[in-house]
Amino acid sequence: MHCCGDLINCLSCGMILAALGYLVWHSKCQASYGRHMGPSPLVRTVPARLAWFLQEMPALLVPLLLLLTPHKPSSMGRHLLLGSFCTHYFQRTFVYSLLTRGQPVPLSVMVAAGFFCSVNGFLQGHYLLHCAQFDDGWSADYRFKSGLVLFYLGMAINVHSDYILRNLRKPGEVVYNIPTGGLFEYVSSANYLGEIVEWFGYAIATWSLPALSFAMFSLCFIGPRAYHHHRFYHEKFKDYPRLRKALIPFIF
Repeated sequence: MHCCGDLINCLSCGMILAALGYLVWHSKCQASYGRHMGPSPLVRTVPARLAWFLQEMPALLVPLLLLLTPHKPSSMGRHLLLGSFCTHYFQRTFVYSLLTRGQPVPLSVMVAAGFFCSVNGFLQGHYLLHCAQFDDGWSADYRFKSGLVLFYLGMAINVHSDYILRNLRKPGEVVYNIPTGGLFEYVSSANYLGEIVEWFGYAIATWSLPALSFAMFSLCFIGPRAYHHHRFYHEKFKDYPRLRKALIPFIF
């Protein structure tokens, strides 16, 4: 498969515009799933574990299928794709989805998330495999090294924070408690902070527009959600730590 440069640029710019649109929309209301889903008997839902598995799978499957295309992929691009992007979505598809104790997900939300993961899986996979041109010394470049450090640091924060949140509930419970431990001592949405750090690290390591557009989308989508989570905690728990911030320790 040859590089579809114009398509990659259009998808990247479209993702940035969508990110800005979500930022405006989510500053006022939140996507209706999880704690922000209002009671409605008309909404069709999917069990959380099945929903997360189905919606995350395309982001892993599409890049792996692109590896099978006859055009010889970039060696560095392949290593970056498998070592970062696919690693994240393997964990989300086969680990997080099977362990989550979240509420059922509206079918419309699951379909929209699955569509996004399909498009983004193609965008990141096709660019790194068929468009990216890395110098022979890219693995020694400070952007590559610092980016991967940030990526794996963010992923560790994300996975550890998900573990803390998961263990606030017993199996079958749908209750909310005050999370403690790890970066939850400083922010209300340590899991979101970790994921944002992940994708900006990925953007630095790949030094590409597609990765930057995805990092910006992640920030604009879950950043406002972190703020609304923070407000939810303060409204629900009168003893919620007053010095704890929403997303960025000591700042916001």
